[in-house]
Amino acid sequence: MSETALKAPGTVRSGGDANRWKALVFIALAQLMVVLDATIVNIALPSAQTDLGISDGNRQWVVTAYALAFGGLLLFGGRIADLWGRKRAFVLGLGGFAAASALGGAATTGAMMFGARALQGAFGALLAPAALSLLAVMFTDAKERAKAFGIYGAIAGGGGAVGLILGGFLTEYLDWRWTFFVNIPFAVVAALGAYFVIREPEGGRNRSPLDIPGVVLSTLGLVALVYGFTRAESDGWSDTVTVAMFVISVVSLLAFALVEARVKAPLLPLRVVTDRNRGGIYLSLGLAIIGMFGLFLFLTYYLQVVKGYSPVKTGFAFLPMVAGMITGSTQIGTRLMTRLPARFLMGPGFLVAALGMLLLTQMKIDSSYGTQLLPAMVLLGLGMGTAFMPAMSLATQGVQPRDAGVASAMVNTSQQVGGAIGTALLNTIAASATTSYVKDHIASAATKPQQQLVGLEGMVHGYSTAIWFAVGILAVAALIAFTFVNAGRPGSTTVASGEGVEDEVPVPVVAH
Repeated sequence: MSETALKAPGTVRSGGDANRWKALVFIALAQLMVVLDATIVNIALPSAQTDLGISDGNRQWVVTAYALAFGGLLLFGGRIADLWGRKRAFVLGLGGFAAASALGGAATTGAMMFGARALQGAFGALLAPAALSLLAVMFTDAKERAKAFGIYGAIAGGGGAVGLILGGFLTEYLDWRWTFFVNIPFAVVAALGAYFVIREPEGGRNRSPLDIPGVVLSTLGLVALVYGFTRAESDGWSDTVTVAMFVISVVSLLAFALVEARVKAPLLPLRVVTDRNRGGIYLSLGLAIIGMFGLFLFLTYYLQVVKGYSPVKTGFAFLPMVAGMITGSTQIGTRLMTRLPARFLMGPGFLVAALGMLLLTQMKIDSSYGTQLLPAMVLLGLGMGTAFMPAMSLATQGVQPRDAGVASAMVNTSQQVGGAIGTALLNTIAASATTSYVKDHIASAATKPQQQLVGLEGMVHGYSTAIWFAVGILAVAALIAFTFVNAGRPGSTTVASGEGVEDEVPVPVVAH
């Protein structure tokens, strides 16, 4: 905190650490690497599939293996960060992620690639919550916290689109293997910087025994949920295995909630999620990501298949969205976060993004990039950047220091599960609408060019139908933000303790 800030008994003035801004550089670099990896591999997938002889039926595992490990182990990774210390978990996560990336880049078989991706996901699940919780405990002054989370939010939101550009360049001009190898310098620089620069505040560890039943049930529940949605995309919602995965997920997560309410040292203390502000943020953030992930997929296919853009040109086409996210997060969100309650940034932010989505529902084969896609992307970026920034900050504000890792893991979990749901749900809606359109219009297409035109029209119709659902989902996210998130301005002295009472504490408490 600043020199003039008052200190309550038992707090640590970690904001006085002059290295915290240097630490932010390395934390942001690590976050960029994780977010880039989520999209950069998608661009390289066709080339990797051909080189490694992976069948069409198995190619999904390049993405699924990562998503299952990352989504399933996030809560465990957050708890390990609280137990071992965030700096140690952060450096270990970076080292493991780099090694797994090297393995993926050197892969000679499909099985080796799938294993490398699962390892990347596992170390990512340790790294991501450690990075966010380090920010939460190192930046305690309200204005500084706003700036730090503004940068972090911009990277979290815009990094995926940057991955499309970088993936296009590496695949087109070098080799698909470089989409893996590029992680290694990121990880090495971030790990060395973190080791020498980061000083984690003392007294914030949770040294309670590990909740093994909680680990097993949460991992099983989250893995089954992510796999259920992934399988639904390829095999349908009525597929026996898909239905079984959803049943296993519901039973496991209900059992997990019951266990957490009874054990002495829970993996996920219910106080973290039952606080209305944090619960509202996890829910609204997850819903917003559902809309965003589906959109990335549709726009990538629309630009490449319908408009004929190259991978590199497609990546550049996403730049206005990245610029909007950076502006919304570092300029609008950061400047207003200490002046307005979070709901007045999150709610309007989601609505502005929904307006951008609304423009995209009018997409046609001959839609102009400059007059339709460009303004839609700018609105999407501005809205999401403005909403993400206070959400990231408030999700860890007011938590007890020993819960910072788990609270951070919940942010990542809502994003990861939201991404899996969004890709499967919206893709299924789009495919169904496309099939229906082609069936209704193909009879009037006499020649092959006419039939190809109907196919493209059907594809675009499917995308616009699914985007209508995304508009509705974002509207619900805005409603949840307005109704659930009732915290005052970040930086006011009253924050929710998570126990159903209000405590007068510095914002946020960083140590006992």
